[in-house]
Amino acid sequence: METNLSISLNGSHEIFMESTVDTALQITSLVAQGITFVLGILGNGLVIWVAGFRMARTVTTLCYLNLALADFSFIATLPFLMVSTVMKEQWPFGWFLCKLIYIVVDINLFGSVFLIAFIALDRCVCVLHPVWAQNHRTVSLAKKVIIIPWILALLLTSQIFLFMTIVRDPIGNTYCNFNFASWGNTTEERLKVAITVLTTRGIIRFLIGFTMPMSIVAICYGLIAAKIRKKAMINSSRSLRVLTAVVASFFVCWFPFQLIALLSTVWLREMLLEGKYKIINTLVYPTESLAFFNSSLNPMLYVFMGQDFRKRLISSLPSSLERALTEDPVPTTDTTTKSASPPVEAELQAM
Repeated sequence: METNLSISLNGSHEIFMESTVDTALQITSLVAQGITFVLGILGNGLVIWVAGFRMARTVTTLCYLNLALADFSFIATLPFLMVSTVMKEQWPFGWFLCKLIYIVVDINLFGSVFLIAFIALDRCVCVLHPVWAQNHRTVSLAKKVIIIPWILALLLTSQIFLFMTIVRDPIGNTYCNFNFASWGNTTEERLKVAITVLTTRGIIRFLIGFTMPMSIVAICYGLIAAKIRKKAMINSSRSLRVLTAVVASFFVCWFPFQLIALLSTVWLREMLLEGKYKIINTLVYPTESLAFFNSSLNPMLYVFMGQDFRKRLISSLPSSLERALTEDPVPTTDTTTKSASPPVEAELQAM
């Protein structure tokens, strides 16, 4: 995730950014990121501790444990990004951290939304095919399948591996940017490669990293809602509150940034060559901070949406988290449609 659109075409640092950045907006964004870091490290660390070490391993806890790991690893990169922002995008941390930090950021960008789509598909299977879920939905199978979102997220970071590196300007300032100096013999050729790579990156991030997973979630929600209404599963609708809140918060937090990133992709050539649409760089700061904040929201949603809010305030935080993420045991009954109903209720109550 880049604070500003910045590329290196010939080994020197060529950066396009608004000449007069709104300082107040930048400071506000930094404060918001600081709050996000504190809340995110504490909250996601607590979820990892409770779901990973205090609770029985179930499909539900496995899913939310992976989501917490993605959020925690991303939150851990914030101090580096904040220091770079304060230093006017300079990068004092070296080549290795330049690649590592932005790889972690991209893996979180893709991994989080892929995991949310995976959780939605899991809920949908439990509701639409309760007999199959009772007989085949196991932790061992979930461990194998949940690797897929991580592999996809890693593959989609290939542009970071190839192009992100350290570049220096003529006066010795160091930046962590996309570098296309070795991808062409002339500036025109390198510019063409840069526009192609960054455009492809923007399209992939918006379509594969946001639109498609959110579409899968919407379809799953539609099918679940139809089944709940058809079967008059009134009590079960309440049990989907956590997943609903997680998805809603992800969409609200990430959509503005994704929209700005898409506009930057559409107007990339004009921004690079003609200096147009400078407002885009200003809007990056607030939308980026809102997207970052999403990584600290999920632990609060687990606690306050899982059961009655008042009861959670009285109980200890680890215990309330444990109850929020607990998956009720699936009773071992015959595999008729009638006997499969309790497992469906149990799965839905897992939230």
